Amino acid sequence: MALLGVMLAVAVLLLGNELYWQRHRQSSEFSRKAVHILVGCFVASWPWLLDWWQIQLLGIGFILGVTASQYLGIFRAIHSVQRPTYGELCFGAAVGLAPLITHNKWMFAVAMLHMALADGLAAVVGVAYGRKNQYKVWGHAKSVAGSLTFFCISVALLAAYSLIVGPIGLGHVLAIALVSTLLENIAIYGLDNLFVPLLVATVLQSRI
Repeated sequence: MALLGVMLAVAVLLLGNELYWQRHRQSSEFSRKAVHILVGCFVASWPWLLDWWQIQLLGIGFILGVTASQYLGIFRAIHSVQRPTYGELCFGAAVGLAPLITHNKWMFAVAMLHMALADGLAAVVGVAYGRKNQYKVWGHAKSVAGSLTFFCISVALLAAYSLIVGPIGLGHVLAIALVSTLLENIAIYGLDNLFVPLLVATVLQSRI
């Protein structure tokens, strides 16, 4: 029953985002990032709602659903970005693979929130305030404003984890946040949606 409820909630979020995009197509990037943040934050809560095998099943479902949506044009809002990206597929892959790394609920949550909040808000801030401080990584535009946003949110997430689960040390917090920020920069085509959460989960799990 919980699994069906979660699936329904995701469908409602995607449908609501699609309807918003249909009426405000000039805000396609905002629409994409809004659903990225909302769904990602919801995913972070799944260990308290579902079994780990159910989370993995939903990760596979994400991949299949995104693939079908691309071919059938069902949820056009999440595919409206003009640049080539595999971000949505990587999103599903990260959800499915993270439980293979850790069964710690808080580790999973922090890893997913790096994808949802740090990455999502970095893009929003970068679009709004990063035009005058852009730089290129392998031909892809990045911004100092966006990268600083990612780093600061990463530090905040890891600090919260340290307070809730157990201290991991300021040096480790800053190191993990810095490496995650660098990885977000170099993992182009949306691959950061896969590598960043898996990196965070792996590093935190290795400290147990």
